[in-house]
Amino acid sequence: MTSIFRLAMGDDFARLHPQLRRRFSVGLDSGEACVGRGVMDRIWHGRPFVKPFLALGAARNILVPRTGRRIPFTIENVPYTDAYGRETVTFVRTFELAGGERRFDATMVYSPERHCVLDYLGTHQHLASDLHPTAEPDGSLLIRSGQHRFREGPVDARVPELIGGDAEVRESYDDAAGCFRIRVSVTNRRFGPLFGYEGAFAATYVPLRSYGLRAGLRPVREEARA
Repeated sequence: MTSIFRLAMGDDFARLHPQLRRRFSVGLDSGEACVGRGVMDRIWHGRPFVKPFLALGAARNILVPRTGRRIPFTIENVPYTDAYGRETVTFVRTFELAGGERRFDATMVYSPERHCVLDYLGTHQHLASDLHPTAEPDGSLLIRSGQHRFREGPVDARVPELIGGDAEVRESYDDAAGCFRIRVSVTNRRFGPLFGYEGAFAATYVPLRSYGLRAGLRPVREEARA
């Protein structure tokens, strides 16, 4: 078994900056969790009509319903085996906003059927997105989303482009500053920019045996369909 990002990227994984290779090698084989702590320079939203949708998603820890600047930020990447025997890595992001913290939860697995990373969003994994990671010439990581699906009970429906969002994540390592830099944007093909954030964080690697899968990191419901 190897990390889910190595599986998805193949030989391209070796082109990443060494610090990115370590961070995205976190998995059951590595035996460690990665905790990133830093500050997001800004969290932004698109036009006013997107706010009700962001507020609705926030009920299940999907996206973030508020904007802000200089927001303390934590990301927890903890590997575990889910109820269906799949290696899973948490991508739980906590933003310390005025008025209380907000979370943006995701759990990721490798999908051999789809040859990509499958990103389950939120506390109940109702939304699933294909993620296609590639290494950029400068060693940074670019992740673009593909197809999105909504899953609830017998329903397994593709999210129409009209209401869906295309996500783009760029993560790099700043050698001079000794930190990771990240920029995330979600855009609708018709209505334009919807949501995003950008900033920097430092990573700490912790033995999985001592860190463990603390309460609240694992989703309430796990989806079997890949």
